[in-house]
Amino acid sequence: MDSKDGGQTSSDLQRQTAVAIARKKVLAAYAESAKKAEKEKAKNDAHFKDAPITSKIDSESWKKYHSAWQDYYQKYYSEYYSKAARNYIEKEKLKQAREKAEEEEILQSITKNSAKLDKKSGLSLGTGASMEESAYDLPEKDDIKTALRRKIRKKATESAKKTHRKRHLIPIIAGVAVVLLILFLQYNRLIFAPIMAYVSPGNAPASSIEAIDPTITQTVSPEPRLIIPKLNIDVPISFGIQLSEVMSAMNHGVAHYRIAGASAYPGEIGNLVITGHSAGDVYSSNQYKYIFSGLERLNDGDLIYVNYNSVRYTYRVIKKEVVEPSNVASLVVETDKPLITLVTCTPLGTSRYRLLVTGEQISPSYDNASEAEKVTPVTETETEVLPSNEPSFFEGIWNWLTGN
Repeated sequence: MDSKDGGQTSSDLQRQTAVAIARKKVLAAYAESAKKAEKEKAKNDAHFKDAPITSKIDSESWKKYHSAWQDYYQKYYSEYYSKAARNYIEKEKLKQAREKAEEEEILQSITKNSAKLDKKSGLSLGTGASMEESAYDLPEKDDIKTALRRKIRKKATESAKKTHRKRHLIPIIAGVAVVLLILFLQYNRLIFAPIMAYVSPGNAPASSIEAIDPTITQTVSPEPRLIIPKLNIDVPISFGIQLSEVMSAMNHGVAHYRIAGASAYPGEIGNLVITGHSAGDVYSSNQYKYIFSGLERLNDGDLIYVNYNSVRYTYRVIKKEVVEPSNVASLVVETDKPLITLVTCTPLGTSRYRLLVTGEQISPSYDNASEAEKVTPVTETETEVLPSNEPSFFEGIWNWLTGN
């Protein structure tokens, strides 16, 4: 039949017949192969079923067993690593797609910004002109990507270098900070003591204390006080303090203490010894730590007042000297007058030496004054030194460790 009339040609029929014959042959060969496989399987099953069970394994069987396990593990790990590799490749593809999307977003932003700049500068070709028609086209896409990657890589490198440098600087900065803190704790009094020497050290406002006529005997309040108009000092005095309690008493003002040969009270013939701090740590709670910081500014002729038992005693400075802390004998003075000696540490901010400022009583009259009571000398086992400032940071640590 002709294909034009809707039927099949003789060549089509021959082709179909050949295909049908080939299919039959393949199916027959497959059926034969299946039968042979069934027979082989049945034969093997019968062989293993009838084979005697022996506890001894020959080397050939062991090799087959070992090879089978090796094949199993090789297949298992091959599949495991293949799966891991596929997961890694998928993650990398997602990462690259995300980076590509970010780059596309940046490119779009640059394109928009460039178009705006061209429009503002009058460089665009008009309303209907396209980017390809413009004489000021943007750089190629690949060039922009390369530039962006280079810029991002440069910023990342610079940031990494800065972070690396900062990590090296952190221990140095921390060490310097610790050293500066220790130096401040130990030596801050060297800075603040000279400043406080020219600031009102007492509680009274500056220049509120005026000199008093020493020829007039006045009745004052019974509270014992030391007054130095030139230094604007008006501070409480603790009288009759034991040597072991002098440091504690100087936290509440200035302290009067007595030793053999210098045991006078105000108005008595002998030496009246009063001591006070000239410096202390800025973080110390003692409000009188700078009370004698300006003592070195006193000169001959300056006046010192002591209120004691409702009487004001007036002294005039006659001498200043600097001695070693162990030179307690400098307080022992042979005299027929009532004297006063103010004791403090010098130079300012240290306890290296002691400054002694001595004055003689000029009011009231001491014609009928009695001599000071004698006190028992210090025993030979005791070490007597002149009082000092508060201990520094490291001195405080040492005293705490040694229990002093």
